[in-house]
Amino acid sequence: MALRERLIGQTNIPGNGMDGTGQQSFQEMKSRLHKTLINRMDLTKLSALTPEQVHAEVSRLAESVLAQEGAPLSASERERLVKDVQHELFGLGPLEPLLADPTISDILVNSHNTIYIERRGKIEPTNVRFKDDEHLMRVIERIVSSVGRRIDESSPMVDARLQDGSRVNAIIPPLSIDGPVLSIRRFGAEPLRMAALVEHNALTKDIADMLQMVVHARLNVLISGGTGAGKTTLLNALSAYIPENERIVTIEDSAELQLQQPHVVRLETRPPNIEGRGEVTQRDLVKNALRMRPDRIVIGEVRGGEAIDMLQAMNTGHDGSLTTVHANTPRDALARLETMIQMTGMRLSDRAMRQQVASALNLVVQVARMSDGSRRVTSISEITGMEGDTITMQEIFMYERSGVDSQGKVIGRFKPTGIRPRFAEKLKACGLQLPRVFFEEV
Repeated sequence: MALRERLIGQTNIPGNGMDGTGQQSFQEMKSRLHKTLINRMDLTKLSALTPEQVHAEVSRLAESVLAQEGAPLSASERERLVKDVQHELFGLGPLEPLLADPTISDILVNSHNTIYIERRGKIEPTNVRFKDDEHLMRVIERIVSSVGRRIDESSPMVDARLQDGSRVNAIIPPLSIDGPVLSIRRFGAEPLRMAALVEHNALTKDIADMLQMVVHARLNVLISGGTGAGKTTLLNALSAYIPENERIVTIEDSAELQLQQPHVVRLETRPPNIEGRGEVTQRDLVKNALRMRPDRIVIGEVRGGEAIDMLQAMNTGHDGSLTTVHANTPRDALARLETMIQMTGMRLSDRAMRQQVASALNLVVQVARMSDGSRRVTSISEITGMEGDTITMQEIFMYERSGVDSQGKVIGRFKPTGIRPRFAEKLKACGLQLPRVFFEEV
């Protein structure tokens, strides 16, 4: 079968419907063109050109090579081939069209020929493919080398991030059995504001107004939820309420937060080098942040020993701090904090640990991803103190789920529990008044 016959009509990615033979032939031609261009280009001269000039030069060379080969391709096929080769040279190869799609929130590469995406909370397969494991490895190495990391058999796992802030995790053999695996968590160029979350029905305007008052009054807030539930998105939205005249220090494993205030210091952990030295943990950064005269400390996620330092900071004048934790319920979130404190090796009694938690935190906001892919605030609970050895909490708002409609959309409503929070007095002292209707049970 002629090459043109194998390729014709197969120009849409993802989901292009190309059969295995056509896909393989196209990959072979793209690989051949890629190698030819590398051999013909003077890479030292390209570095002096603007990105637009580089792309124009690559297009000119690619068209010249295709003309010399006499490849029987249509104009659209040539355009796609040239664009794919440009992605190979300057981008992330087959993943570039996916990265250009703003509706895609996750790109999950299970192997060189199995790639899934998440769109609007739902995972779906694509027809995007890498040529082989070596091709996928080249893209992974390009990502990690751009942020000064390395990945090989001696260091087969790595966390990194793309230029747009998207978080990347890669794991390769021998740890991954079926070849290299790549996961990309996308983040928009502009973070979602609280108004957008209200529009998407993640919470109500009443809840958003209350959370704005909570941040202004410098209450300590813990956002709890599972993977992909929208914890970081909500944290970004809440951080927008921090006054611009305050000094904010953010601490993260991989920088994701997009704070818009002018006085922000961003800190990021560092993994150990090849000799196993030089590691800087979140706990190290929290301790250092306390010496940086912060008004607020924002920790992307607590997952280890930094929990005790964060709680102590909240208890010693650094109020108004925000952080997230992986947990399925507000009560589970508090239990996880206790577990993290124990990870430090500190010999504290259960009561002492719980006193630290109860005195440091004011509010636990629970978020969840629904079965239809939507994210919602499902509970807001106030920590009221201790009764014996137990931390006492009272739920202020809750999401009451009532069913699913014919399109599979979750049906429910946000409702107050009728309990007036104790922090209402602190808000009043700051000149903020909660409307009574917020807490009338319905």
